[in-house]
Amino acid sequence: MLIVFDFDGTLVDSIHDLTEAANDLSAAYGGPRHDETAVTFMVGEGARVLVARIMEQAGHPETPAGAYERFLQMYDRRMLDTTAPYPGTIDMLAVLERSHRLAMLTNKPEAATRRIMSYTGLDRHFQDCVFGDGEWPRKPDPAGLRSLMEKNGATEATTILVGDSDVDLATARAAGVQVCLTRYGFGFRRISPSLIRPGDMVIDGPADLLDVLAAGSRITQG
Repeated sequence: MLIVFDFDGTLVDSIHDLTEAANDLSAAYGGPRHDETAVTFMVGEGARVLVARIMEQAGHPETPAGAYERFLQMYDRRMLDTTAPYPGTIDMLAVLERSHRLAMLTNKPEAATRRIMSYTGLDRHFQDCVFGDGEWPRKPDPAGLRSLMEKNGATEATTILVGDSDVDLATARAAGVQVCLTRYGFGFRRISPSLIRPGDMVIDGPADLLDVLAAGSRITQG
């Protein structure tokens, strides 16, 4: 089984640092401050989209030249202030990698993601990663997910995408794979309950993924 993880809101709780960097950018261009809920509804589709939304709220319908690069610099100063793996994440990954293939699919830029992965120790669990500024289109386009599946010899029936947001759900649907939604992730509030189907998995903590997979294995074997 190939288990593909989203990053922000799935493996790490990063919303506070993202919000502070977004507010640094907004203030630099004369815009308002935003709370974490507001920023939650701006993130998920890549840093350039977040910057465009922050700029629009600041009264700039067109993103000013250099604003994206300025945000990356601001976030670079903020990203390790409070960002950390959700409790139980590291232990969960250590168990899963004994019997499953693990990969990561994120819309976050590679440099920022790898810095956080190195700082938190998540890097030792992921060799196969697709980032938001790489060769593949960002989620919800399924191309990046399908590339991970092909690399690992996985099919739709042997792949699970674990994520917290509507973007992750749409990606799983587009690729035809099983989805596991992290109710504890900050992006879960963006998912309309009407979009969740009876066969979709929803977990309340990282350790719950082990129980869900074990239950599925028993059902399959039975």
